[in-house]
Amino acid sequence: MQIIKTELDGVFIIEPKIFTDPRGYFFESFSERVFCENVRKVSFVQDNESKSSYGVLRGLHFQKPPFTQSKLVRCIKGCVLDVAVDIRKGSPTFGKHVAVELSEENHRQLFVPRGFAHGFSVLSPEAIFQYKCDNYYAPQSEGAIAWNDPALGIDWKLDPASIILSEKDKKHPTLAEAEWLFDYQEDLYQ
Repeated sequence: MQIIKTELDGVFIIEPKIFTDPRGYFFESFSERVFCENVRKVSFVQDNESKSSYGVLRGLHFQKPPFTQSKLVRCIKGCVLDVAVDIRKGSPTFGKHVAVELSEENHRQLFVPRGFAHGFSVLSPEAIFQYKCDNYYAPQSEGAIAWNDPALGIDWKLDPASIILSEKDKKHPTLAEAEWLFDYQEDLYQ
């Protein structure tokens, strides 16, 4: 398993070592020991899965304290553009993002730590997407910023006119308008 640092501190790409033979393939998708030694100590408590069609964009979501979440995400069918945005006020990379294609072919995963907003766009006819979360979902703690905030400069690799959004995702504030964000110095892993 290869752990790749990104330009955002705490955000990592994880590439498995894939073993193939005439029967198919095998890889280790998660090892707590390897993860804790190379990324951070974490205890995942909830797994989620979504299925989406081409053009669906989900995000940019986060959870506020005390229900902040880190996510380890992957696409097991199809292809998505996965995005993490630093929303920690005072961070040297505040408002910056990492965008990575995750697909059934490359088997990559992205670790999105607490203090980051997360979203993805579906680039294939359909996609099945999985999340490992280190805290439970709490609807009263939902937070989000606008997927199309011009200050973020995210290229979702889709024609904006063909993007499919939930009603919630059509109404989020820009990063500058957001009433609640994380503080950079705050220990989000307590």
